[in-house]
Amino acid sequence: MVSGTLFHYRKSSWPPEEYITKATLQLFDFDSAAPPSQAWRRKLNSRASKLKEFSITFTEAIKMVRLGIRLWSYVREEASYGRRAPIDPFTRERCKPSASQGVPLGGMGSGSISRGFRGEFKHFQILPGTCETSPIMSNQFSIFISRDGGNKKYASVLSPGEHEGLGKASDHGISSWGWNLSGQHSTYHALFPRAWTVYDGEPDPELKVSCRQISPFIPHDYSESSLPTSVFVYTLVNTGKERAQVSLLFTWTNSIGGVSHLSGDHVNEPFIGEDGVSGVLLHHKTKENPPVTFAVAACETQNVSVTVLPCFGLTEGSCVTAKDMWGKMVQDGYFDRESFSKGPSMPSSPGETHCAAVSASAWVEPHGKCTVAFSVAWSSPQVKFMKGMSYYRRYTRFYGTSERAAVDLVHHSLTNYKLWEEEIEKWQNPILNDDKLPEWYKFTLFNELYFLVAGGTVWIDSGVPSSDSVSTRTAGPEVTKVKSIKNGVQVEQTAYNGYGEDNQLSSPDKLSGSSTDGDDVGRFLYLEGVEYVMWCTYDVHFYASFALLALFPKIELSIQREFAKAVLCEDGRKVKFLAEGNWGIRKPRGAIPHDLGMHDPWHEMNAYNIHDTSKWKDLNPKFVLQVYRDFAATGDFSFATEVWPSVCAAMEYMDQFDHDNDCLIENDGFPDQTYDTWTVHGISAYCGGLWLAALQAAAAMAMHVGDYAFAEKYKGKLIKAKTVYEEKLWNGSYFNYDSGSSSNSKSIQADQLAGQWYMASSGLPDLFDGVKIKSALQKIYDFNVMKVRGGRIGAVNGMHPNGKVDDTCMQSREIWTGVTYGVAATMLHAGMEEQAFTTAEGIFTAGWSEDGYGYSFQTPEGWTTDGHFRSLIYMRPLSIWGMQWALSMPKTILDAPQGGTAKSRCLANPLTPKGNKEICSTRLDRDIMTKAGMRIWFFIDEFQHHEFKRSGVDLLRITDLHTFE
Repeated sequence: MVSGTLFHYRKSSWPPEEYITKATLQLFDFDSAAPPSQAWRRKLNSRASKLKEFSITFTEAIKMVRLGIRLWSYVREEASYGRRAPIDPFTRERCKPSASQGVPLGGMGSGSISRGFRGEFKHFQILPGTCETSPIMSNQFSIFISRDGGNKKYASVLSPGEHEGLGKASDHGISSWGWNLSGQHSTYHALFPRAWTVYDGEPDPELKVSCRQISPFIPHDYSESSLPTSVFVYTLVNTGKERAQVSLLFTWTNSIGGVSHLSGDHVNEPFIGEDGVSGVLLHHKTKENPPVTFAVAACETQNVSVTVLPCFGLTEGSCVTAKDMWGKMVQDGYFDRESFSKGPSMPSSPGETHCAAVSASAWVEPHGKCTVAFSVAWSSPQVKFMKGMSYYRRYTRFYGTSERAAVDLVHHSLTNYKLWEEEIEKWQNPILNDDKLPEWYKFTLFNELYFLVAGGTVWIDSGVPSSDSVSTRTAGPEVTKVKSIKNGVQVEQTAYNGYGEDNQLSSPDKLSGSSTDGDDVGRFLYLEGVEYVMWCTYDVHFYASFALLALFPKIELSIQREFAKAVLCEDGRKVKFLAEGNWGIRKPRGAIPHDLGMHDPWHEMNAYNIHDTSKWKDLNPKFVLQVYRDFAATGDFSFATEVWPSVCAAMEYMDQFDHDNDCLIENDGFPDQTYDTWTVHGISAYCGGLWLAALQAAAAMAMHVGDYAFAEKYKGKLIKAKTVYEEKLWNGSYFNYDSGSSSNSKSIQADQLAGQWYMASSGLPDLFDGVKIKSALQKIYDFNVMKVRGGRIGAVNGMHPNGKVDDTCMQSREIWTGVTYGVAATMLHAGMEEQAFTTAEGIFTAGWSEDGYGYSFQTPEGWTTDGHFRSLIYMRPLSIWGMQWALSMPKTILDAPQGGTAKSRCLANPLTPKGNKEICSTRLDRDIMTKAGMRIWFFIDEFQHHEFKRSGVDLLRITDLHTFE
């Protein structure tokens, strides 16, 4: 753990008393109503400034003009088929991004809705790969208060009214509502997966209101965490001398974002459920996708009365208008009880909007307290991909496939949210209460997890397509020869756009590789980013996967199994690569796919088509490194044996890139790695270092699975390759960018020790001696971090040794958020704690602090030195969990000998050689071995052979042990 408090940057969000009075905090000090002291905070009246997107330089534009033309043509071609290209820089969102994001709603993989810190619901991602960014302003919470027999009245939407077009009282729509909250005395507090909004005397000076938002994101819980629902618990404290009648109103639009509410044929329906849970169902009919049903509800108790208005409209011609609804609430504070018996509404006409309202009313005595709970859930049981099949989402395993499951979901939420909170606090409190950790780190660590909900995640129950699946493929080659391995023999089958010979889609369940029913957690996808629409982009997952491994390890193993199966398959369909305009096959055998696809995941991989990623030098090593780390962390020996053939194939595939037989791979003079605009020549620090690490991980894993010949072979390769690597790249203080002679070959790359990061994270020996590791990290810290804005913005990717930013390409001059966290994690492993937290704090300062650029809950891929972003809501920043991994390594790694596993070797008992064919010990004495008369083959440290000392006292740690004779 960290040795001391390392809190450098103080001006941000603490203590909470700077935002809420201590007296108010004390009033809420019960039932989790008070926000924790470690939380991200904003005043509701904080300005939501527009964000600034990056632009390329003139020189970069000239270099990329041919790519731009080909990409434009490809985007148009995909649009002609009704599809979206995975990368489309030409289409802009209707809503410009702003610094107003907050904690998203829902669990993982069933769609998500984000909620800004000022209360607006936006970023609807109900359909896979689709994000409707614009807020739906009629989705709101409002409050109505009456005191002194109605002589004192307050009515307000609980969101600052700073939105264009609002506040026109003559309008029959939402402009007629009371948008009069200033937000000056109201604050938002975020600690994912929960958020608190505290209204400290707004709109009623004598009423304190706390609203906490809770979603079921619970580590290691593979059922609750899949549920598409959230709860809003309002705590009301009356500080006045008069009894107050308080009504809270929850309004919701029959929409899945964008202009979908205008498409027509949508129906609203009231319901009364069990245990006092009542509300409205909003049945939304999509044109080409499965329908969606929302449920908005509140829980009636002895003190809380729930009423509903099942349907109102936003225009003058509506039967009940938004203005009528608001007037009814101002006058009475509730709706007619008869509304529950009205039944479904008439379907909406095209251009007409249907909204619903749920009211919860209570009397709050002087100096009394009251709790009111609301919930929203959405039932979208089927997920349908553009060119593929429909599958049932994970939550349907527990709630069935009916759209009316939304009723059961809100009931479950309102009766179980306290159990969720107990589990969430049990998970978070050890970190929050660790005084050695910086305050900014604690809440940034948890809040970066927003991506596992808002990153376009899809979680299906199993690989079996839903019963009404139909193919919607409209373009592309019809016939494909797909090669795969069966019983050790390569076979070739005819496939019709992913269909087998019987013209039925091969069940992905057969490919998922879950070894037991207990490990069957379905199949999980998450996007590289909301702007880069590719599922499970593997070179980026390399960084982000620490979060899944730490919190949902079974999901992490399932993703690795997907890629392991893919290694052994070939998809011979022709693809045009846009960077050079050349053609190649979609996926050769032995290569790790860049991603699991876009429109037909698992069946049509490699949606990315800028470069031929089968020639990338980082993907295969990253696969080997992740597989070994995951095996070491989980101790799942069946996983290791299952994926071992894929590890072998992935390593052997890389032989083609060793052009001079020195056991070290070379890059080929184009951007053949995750930095896909940054050209590499010859041996590179990044890819070469990953290769060295993969050699060591593969040899160690070979020992575990008993493939000793493989281990011996790759041990030898490692020794030779490491010598060449250091001779060609080490310059006395760091590893050069590459071994070429270009203007940036001697650049200091922030990510040069990515391979070493994984060695330390997996409990394997360091790739280099500690002096070199610390020297390189210190160089990165001194130059890439501290020479850019005084270390307050993160680590720039490339820096010339003269202290100038490497502007070779757009990526070399960018700060990549996830890479910066990864560098900080490597520093932690090396014992450089102060440098590590200062480095990572730059991402917090620039991205999350109140004085930063406004990237909270939408952390981009990277930004320039002046803060212009590229690709918001991006996967890689989840690598902050690599830092936490370094701070609290799993016991399975810490306790395991380097290269051994309890399942394959007994390494705990004293050495007892009498008659044993296998020696069980972690320490060996030369004299005992001599007396035993045995020959021993073993590996230690960097797989070098070591002599035992004659003293009989000095004992040697063995990483794995096998006896012969």
